[in-house]
Amino acid sequence: MTDSLLVERTDAVVTLTFNRPEAMNALDVDLKEALRDTLAQIDSDRSVRAVVLAGTGKAFCVGQDLREHAQTLGNGATDLDTVRAHYNPIAQRLASLPKPVVAAVRGTAAGAGASLALLADFRIGGPKTTFLMAFANVGLAGDSGISWSLPHLVGRARALELLLLAQPVRAQQCLDYGLLTELVDDDEKVLPVAQEFAARLAAGPTVAYAAIKRELSIGTAGTLSDALAAEAQAQAICGATADHQAAVTSFVNKQKPVFEGR
Repeated sequence: MTDSLLVERTDAVVTLTFNRPEAMNALDVDLKEALRDTLAQIDSDRSVRAVVLAGTGKAFCVGQDLREHAQTLGNGATDLDTVRAHYNPIAQRLASLPKPVVAAVRGTAAGAGASLALLADFRIGGPKTTFLMAFANVGLAGDSGISWSLPHLVGRARALELLLLAQPVRAQQCLDYGLLTELVDDDEKVLPVAQEFAARLAAGPTVAYAAIKRELSIGTAGTLSDALAAEAQAQAICGATADHQAAVTSFVNKQKPVFEGR
């Protein structure tokens, strides 16, 4: 679609790589539109069963391309239309994608780059991984879903601290806070470990994974009644899948189940 977003497929896993290393993978309009549109295609492609987000070079993604933004401001624009046109659709799609998403966070994830990483279901980092909720440093509030994802991960008090102080959070602290789900000992291992993990997820009951993600979205925001209704609906869907029926047969026969995502 564009050189700024690399799309690589291995079996049922698609790796989306931000490819602007000279700008630390800052998000310009071209990259944002490519990411938004590619995620929409992946959402509807049932043959894709897991997604990896990554960045080339020394950073995962440092957020909005401020050089491009400065030009926009110089042209007299003050309304950040990109939030509604790009960041909101990307965040909504990532959060609701009916397949597991793994972020390979090598280097810095700042601003909207941090937001996108936090919307992944799993985040793998290395020794140089750093999260920076940088919005306040340029006089902005958070965007790209960070006001939703960050307090869900670390609690409101810690989220407020990270957003208001806007200071770097280093690798081990990221793991301690829950910003990372796994920390590997070598930055060069981050992407292959994330891809191997995604491949393992892709071989699992992906219809059930999608239902679990929907359940948790409803359960963490709604009432017990909302959660119970969502669970009943999810089990009705999952119970009718070939994956469930084959898994029960495999259990009875003391065999390892093979899931096909249907």
